[in-house]
Amino acid sequence: MSAEQTFLDTNVLVYLFDHDEPAKRERAKQLLEQAKPGALALSVQVLGEFYVAVTRKLKRPLDTSDALQAIDWLSLLRVVALDTELVKAAIRTSRSSQLSYWDALIVVSAEAGGCGRLLTEDLNDGQQIGSVRVENPFVQLSPAPARSPGASSHTSAASQARA
Repeated sequence: MSAEQTFLDTNVLVYLFDHDEPAKRERAKQLLEQAKPGALALSVQVLGEFYVAVTRKLKRPLDTSDALQAIDWLSLLRVVALDTELVKAAIRTSRSSQLSYWDALIVVSAEAGGCGRLLTEDLNDGQQIGSVRVENPFVQLSPAPARSPGASSHTSAASQARA
C-alpha cells in the first residue's frame, strides 16, 4: 500500500463540473493537476456515481454526451474493477467499521487499487480504515460539523448519487 497512491471518491470528481461550488471546483482541479502520473485511481462504482451526479444532481447538470466524454477522460486514470471478492470485503468492512455498504465499497476499492489515501468529503478527515487513510481535500474550504466515525454526508451531489 502506498501513501503516494491516491483513490478519488466521486465527490472530488463531481466538483470538477460543479459551477455552483467555485472554491471546491478549483481545489478539485488542483488535485488532478498536481498529481504525479499514475498516482490517481478510481473505481467503476465512482464512474457510475459520477454519471448520475453530474447528469441528475447538480443544479446545472451536464448533458449525457458531455458526461460520457468526461467519463472517457476519467477512465484514463487507473480504474479498479469490481468483483465478488470486493463486494464481500465491502460487506465485512461495512459491518466492522460501521460504514454504509457504498462507502465501504469505496474503501475496499482503494485498498484493492494499492492506494493508501482516499480523498473524499463523505468520511471523517484523518480516519484510518484498514490500510486506507481518509483525507477531506475540502476541509479548510467549508468547515463542517464533526460526524461520527461511519457517518456519511448526504449533502453532496455525489452522496446523493449513492442513494
